[in-house]
Amino acid sequence: MKTSNRPLSPHLSVYKPQITSTLSILHRITGIVLAVGSILVVYWLAAIATGPEAYAQASSLLGSWFGQFILFGWTLALFYHLCNGIRHLVWDSGYGYELSEAYLSGKIVVGAAIVLTILVWLIA
Repeated sequence: MKTSNRPLSPHLSVYKPQITSTLSILHRITGIVLAVGSILVVYWLAAIATGPEAYAQASSLLGSWFGQFILFGWTLALFYHLCNGIRHLVWDSGYGYELSEAYLSGKIVVGAAIVLTILVWLIA
């Protein structure tokens, strides 16, 4: 077996974190959070279908401070992932590649996710 003398790609610890790389990693993390959080939604729907006792138990769990904290985080992940997905669609259409535009759109995504999350929680 022949070994290559080419250098290996530097590890993440070599690079200085930038907003674009941080948001990319956060996008992947929120995708995982949404997938796992969907199990909670299925639990809630199953509790509704099962009957009043199961629904009361699910409501008690989701209504606790811990349940509310988890739901708030799931909502934030949902809006961040949605807004960043729209950002990627804009990139796919060929816009926003300049470094200043990429940084600005990243800040807009974070701000929009926070504002939308707070609005949902204030209305709901």
